Amino acid sequence: MVTVTEVVSKSDKRKFIRFPLKLYKDSPWYVPEFTKGELYTMDPLKNPAFEYLSCKLFLAWKGKKIVGRVAAILNNAHNYSAGEKQIRFTRFDFIDDYEVSQALFNKVIEWAQFLGMNEIVGPLGFSYMDKIGMLIEGFEEMDLYSTQYNYSYYPKHMERIGLQKKTDWVEFQVQVPDTMPEKLERVAKAAKKRYGYSVRTFDRKKDMLPVFEEVLPLLNDVIKQLEGITAISETQMGDFAKTMMPLLRKEFITVVQNKDNEVVGYGLMMPSISRGVRLGRGRMFPLGMLGILRDVRKVKVLDMFHIGVLPAYQNRGVNGVIMHHSIVQAMKHGILYAETGPEREDNISVQSQWKHFEHRQHRRRRCYTISI
Repeated sequence: MVTVTEVVSKSDKRKFIRFPLKLYKDSPWYVPEFTKGELYTMDPLKNPAFEYLSCKLFLAWKGKKIVGRVAAILNNAHNYSAGEKQIRFTRFDFIDDYEVSQALFNKVIEWAQFLGMNEIVGPLGFSYMDKIGMLIEGFEEMDLYSTQYNYSYYPKHMERIGLQKKTDWVEFQVQVPDTMPEKLERVAKAAKKRYGYSVRTFDRKKDMLPVFEEVLPLLNDVIKQLEGITAISETQMGDFAKTMMPLLRKEFITVVQNKDNEVVGYGLMMPSISRGVRLGRGRMFPLGMLGILRDVRKVKVLDMFHIGVLPAYQNRGVNGVIMHHSIVQAMKHGILYAETGPEREDNISVQSQWKHFEHRQHRRRRCYTISI
């Protein structure tokens, strides 16, 4: 028999966070979350996202054994701006037992009905910096630290519960070429000459911190077009910057400015830390940090975290400058390939950038929906 309880104690919250470590202990593809980071994400007193949302955490039990978990989120900011009555779910993990997944999802339905909502969507997280989508293709690919792995039986459970596709995101592995594509070289040079673009340089990594503040309006303009994503506050961006700084290398950050030294576009790539994170099994010290430092120092794979261009400068060569500079640095440092994060399947303008390189679509993620 399956019972579902709401998480109220600190002890159960830790059990909620660390349940996937047991579920995926035999998977070579799963990349865990750091317990400390998840505790921060789910702390209403620390995570600024709780200024506009609330959430409930649920654990499924068979006797004294945890067999599943789910988090339900009420994002008031999104509901108000979009004119919707929606609950989202995230951290939906379970053993391959339909009774377990259904019992967990019933709790999400109950809370949604209590609040007068009429739709449930997910997986969608606490903010833009959180993980989105359920893996439906690419189960034998090493996951990114910025995304969430799941077993191949998960989508079957979603369909049995009655959930349907709302949005798909695709991901690509892009090979670094031996020589720069001639067309990209021409586009970048022509854009710099015509519009006066330049790539900002940094003497020290900490000099990049102010850039996060400069690109916030640009980033929010880009993400407002994404499914279910709420604008990022200055506090959230500051927290994100502090978290990212130890993982970045200034060689792989591209900031394009106009002739007035105003930021008009950026490309954020970081060393892949997936293998290093796996060593720590959810803990930063000691093995997690040692593995991450190794990945950052001896980088061979890059994660393409985000590319953004101001609307007024789109289709004016900024993307070409970003791509050109990024590829120059990747070739210089012996990078083998880079992996994109989730891109909406209909975002042809972004995906067309990979036509200059050998690439493959190797993962697909889905956001589900159900009316209640």
